[in-house]
Amino acid sequence: MSFSNDGRFRQQVRFLQQQFAQDGELPFTDVLSEATISHALEALEIVWLDRIYTPLVTLWVFLGQALSQDHSCRAAVARLIAHRVSRGQRRCSAETSAYCQARKRLPEEFFATVARKTGQALDGHADQSWLWKNRRVLAYDGSTVSMPDTADNQQAYPQPPQQAEGLGFPLARIAVFFSLSCGAIIELAICSYSGKGHSELGMLRKLWEVLRSGDIMLADRYMCSWYEIFQLRQRGIHTVTRLHHCRKADFRRGKRLGKGDHLVEWPRPHIRTIDNRTRKGLPDQLTMRETRVLIQQPGFRSRSIIVVTTLLDAEEVTASDLADLYRARWNAELDLRSLKQTLQMDILRCKTPELVRKEIWTHILAYNLIRTVMAQAASKQKIKPRTISFKGAVQTLEAFQPVIAMQGQHGLRRADLYNQLLEALATHRVADRPDRFEPRQRKRRQKKYDRMMKPRNEVKREILKRLG
Repeated sequence: MSFSNDGRFRQQVRFLQQQFAQDGELPFTDVLSEATISHALEALEIVWLDRIYTPLVTLWVFLGQALSQDHSCRAAVARLIAHRVSRGQRRCSAETSAYCQARKRLPEEFFATVARKTGQALDGHADQSWLWKNRRVLAYDGSTVSMPDTADNQQAYPQPPQQAEGLGFPLARIAVFFSLSCGAIIELAICSYSGKGHSELGMLRKLWEVLRSGDIMLADRYMCSWYEIFQLRQRGIHTVTRLHHCRKADFRRGKRLGKGDHLVEWPRPHIRTIDNRTRKGLPDQLTMRETRVLIQQPGFRSRSIIVVTTLLDAEEVTASDLADLYRARWNAELDLRSLKQTLQMDILRCKTPELVRKEIWTHILAYNLIRTVMAQAASKQKIKPRTISFKGAVQTLEAFQPVIAMQGQHGLRRADLYNQLLEALATHRVADRPDRFEPRQRKRRQKKYDRMMKPRNEVKREILKRLG
């Protein structure tokens, strides 16, 4: 991509950085760097003209949509108008067509590259004290997102087969690698809800290149697969999962490491997805460690789960260490909740598959930038990022952003605002609630509307007949 005005490009990069405390002398200020954005723009085979909706302005407006409670394009353009007027610039049109066309012009890879690089840079700069036994732990999990019921979306991401035609909504599956140390999203994949290779295990094979030798993959019981564990172990990557319900543990066998802790040989199963030549190159057995973890709550009957891992040294990693680590897997569920509920990515708004994917990647970028600000606050206060409330960080950042934007070139004043932002943000701490539970029920009743049992166009025709 060629730039017709390099000075204006740098000015827009600096403004985008200022919105997320990415300039000055604070830690982690090179997460969203000019080099990262330039690298993402290099692949674009378009010329950046001096139009209003340049790639960076489009990205900034799109980020505002992801962070705002009102996700409409009209509100996003209104925020751009207010920003331009406050800086003495000419007011742009309040119509949303130019902004929507600008989003379509930018390829999906631009949004994906900036989001990935931001998360990977934050994880790479994580403080050593945030790691688990000086090891990088990546938590893997999956979820689904819904989107408008359009023909294009239905073709790319068909609704679940249990839903009647015309009554359901397109559904996409996402799989994510989270950094356990700082909560950043390292990698993400998007596919349809069902189909060959579209399970969370199938998507893992597409994403595991992000793992490095010495890393630990933390996942739920559905990732407890012999072949995948072997493949990762060959690359020096350890796994910690829960024992799959189809496999039984017998602590009378194997090498005893302690009470409810032993090494056992898992025989190679029949794997239909590989050819005979590959199968012959696999070992007959795989050494695994199974550890029973007791869950005890006052007033409740104790129950146990079996944690499975390739971390075989009982002196280096005790049974208690494994129990604490697997319990930390729940952070992946909380991170997905932050992404889908706090940032409202649960129900997307775009009406074409390409824009849906861009919307997802923009949410990922917004999420990673918020995690960056949380990491700055944690580093300054000498606490861990996961002790800070994500919701509180979003609310605080949303309140400070307009004030930061008005500072212009006043670097000292902006630095003072950054410090005030980080101090306010660090006060919103997550309470220590290890055994908290709540009923999955709603007290406030919903308004009583009849459920739509026919496609919308048929219901509208019936209404017209009654009116006629």
